[in-house]
This record gives sequence, C-alpha cells and structure tokens, in this order.
Amino acid sequence: MAHNHSHDHSSKNLKTAFFLNLGFTIFELIGGYYVNSVAIISDAIHDLGDSLSLGTSWYLDVKSKQSPTKVFSFGYRRFSLLGALINSIVLIAGSIYVIKEAIGRILNPESSDATGMLIFAIIGVVVNGYAAWKLSKGKTLNERVISWHLLEDVLGWVAILIVSIVLHFKDIQYLDPALSLLITVYILWNVVSRLKETLVIFLQGEPTDVDRAVIEGELLKIKNVESIHHTHIWSLDGEHHVFTTHLKLGPIQDLNEMLSIKNQVKGIMKKYPFEHYTIETEIDAERCGLEEDSGEHH
Repeated sequence: MAHNHSHDHSSKNLKTAFFLNLGFTIFELIGGYYVNSVAIISDAIHDLGDSLSLGTSWYLDVKSKQSPTKVFSFGYRRFSLLGALINSIVLIAGSIYVIKEAIGRILNPESSDATGMLIFAIIGVVVNGYAAWKLSKGKTLNERVISWHLLEDVLGWVAILIVSIVLHFKDIQYLDPALSLLITVYILWNVVSRLKETLVIFLQGEPTDVDRAVIEGELLKIKNVESIHHTHIWSLDGEHHVFTTHLKLGPIQDLNEMLSIKNQVKGIMKKYPFEHYTIETEIDAERCGLEEDSGEHH
C-alpha cells in the first residue's frame, strides 16, 4: 500500500513539474523574442529539453505500473531510452540554432531590454526553484535526478539576472549573446555525454555499475561449479539490468545438491540491480554448443 502511495506521489510531482516547465518554456520563448535576448532564448531551448525529459519521465512513471505484454516482455523500461534519444536530438538542433543567432548578434550587436530580462530572470528563478524543491522531496531516483537538473536551470537564471542588472547600468551589447553561448556550450557538453551513454545502452553495452568478473568470481566459488561461459550483461534503461550465463557443474549426487546450487546462485543475484536473470546449468556429461561457439572458458 505504501509503495503505491509513493508511486502515485512521484507521478504527481513529475506531472506538476512538467506542466510548470512546459508553460514557462513557451512563456520565455515568446518573452525572449520580445525583450530581444538570445540568452533567454537559449535558456528556453534548455527548458524545452527539460520539459521533454519531465514529460517522458512522467509518462514512463505511469507506464511502468503496467505489466509486461506479449510484444514487450521486459515491460516498458526501455522506452526511456527512446525519450532520451529524442530529447538529445531536439536539444542539439536547438543549440545549433542558438549558436548561429548568438554569433550573428556578436557580429552585429543589438541592445536588449534589461528591464524585461530582469523580470523574466526573477520569474525563472522562482518557477524553476519551486519545481526543483518539489522534486527534491521525492523518493524515486527519477525525481532526484530531474531535481538536480532543474537546480542547474535556477543557476542559469541567476546568471541572466546578474547580466540584466549589469545592463541596467551599462549597455554592453555583446554581454547577452556571450552569456547565451556559454549556456549553449554547457548544454551541448551535457547532451553529447548523455547521448553517448544512451547509445551504449541502446547497443547493449555492459553497464558500468556492475563488474562481470566479480560476479563470475562469486559464482565460481560455489561448490560443484566448475566453469562459466556465455555470460552477458546489458541494461534495460541504465538502472535496471539483465544477466545471463551458463554454469558448467561437476558431478551432482542428487536433486538436493542441485537445489542448493540454485539457491546459492539466487542469493548472489539478489545483491545486484538485475531486473531479470537467466542461469543455465549444465551437468558434467553435457556439452554446450554455445560454449564452443563463443570461445569463452573459465
């Protein structure tokens, strides 16, 4: 019952943050053009990415409650990768546009509306600050990660706030586009890093938070486990992983001995973030075609 309450609470928090962020993104896109600030437009592109992340997270948070289907037997966790990929492409396209605009503004300087920028910056700090605070109280990893991301947005708006105050005293025309370039380069750095991680998971690379050699070492310590082959680890979404392996057993005396080995294997697997694991056991008289094909021997 408590688990369902926590799950409903996380969905509600993500929903609130999503609508706040999306509404504010539209507001600042219009406002950025109105006050002639490329820095605000570049932050709007950043917030659009956040809105996509929040929307995807909210959708998947609700979707994850559904049981696996015949088509998606692992459930819907892997859908988050598709969301991350779409999000990255949108942010990269938006960033390229902002860089083009900012360079054009540096080459042909224009004044920005300092008062308008100041008002937007104050609203930006309040809206993003409230959304970050709301999600920081959440229990799920999803909420905590997005909370830190929104906190970064707050710092971006603080920078715009400082620039708008400076512009009130001195009209330094390149200050706004220079700030937008800094924000955009920071966004691109993060997006490219996240895109690389996403592609590794998409291509079923081994997750970095589990060590295959350590797990195999633990399994080999079990009495009557003689060797391991065809071990594979991949991730559904970067957090929840899948593990498969083949264990070659020595002479087994009876069924109880086999059950003891299986229970010890389950005990080891429970220590790791595996959503699914499949262990094939082969008795000493058995030959495994996969072992010969893979060339793996331990």
